[in-house]
Amino acid sequence: MANRSPAVACIGVIGRHNNPLHISLFPAEGEQEPRNKLEFSFMLSTCLDIFEARMPTKMVGQDFGLLQAIDERLAMYGWLTNTGVKFVIVVDMEGRAQQEGKNAAVLGLRNSDLTPAFHALQTAYIRLLRNPFYSPDEHSPAHMNTHKQVGSTQITSKRFLQEVDRIGRSWYPGMVAG
Repeated sequence: MANRSPAVACIGVIGRHNNPLHISLFPAEGEQEPRNKLEFSFMLSTCLDIFEARMPTKMVGQDFGLLQAIDERLAMYGWLTNTGVKFVIVVDMEGRAQQEGKNAAVLGLRNSDLTPAFHALQTAYIRLLRNPFYSPDEHSPAHMNTHKQVGSTQITSKRFLQEVDRIGRSWYPGMVAG
């Protein structure tokens, strides 16, 4: 088997009311089966208690680091914005074939390895919030229940979705923000 390196398996954006706003899945290189969205939705839900447990010791707008390891291959990392929105990146430790010229296999990740990805996600989310046609309250289940609106709590902005896709596909360990 060729050497493999970590890659993003999933990016989740979770609202301040713990409602999923967006989930993007990224297939591992060479795998025929697509990732199961329901399975990753459950994984994202399992990390919400970890955010709550760490909340008293963390400030908002910062890296929550490793939330949990699912198994020897998948690990979840988190970031909390100052608006209470949570970003979760699930890393597949064997998600990408290692590039030519790199002899050493990556044995683990430092929390700082994901900082550029979280900063890029936060920047994309801020751009979304600056859009005058996007109302974050319309994506809240509490708002939908009180106003009897029918709609989606999911983010549908094409620009935001494209940026999340770019972040997930381009991230690699040791990447520098740019």
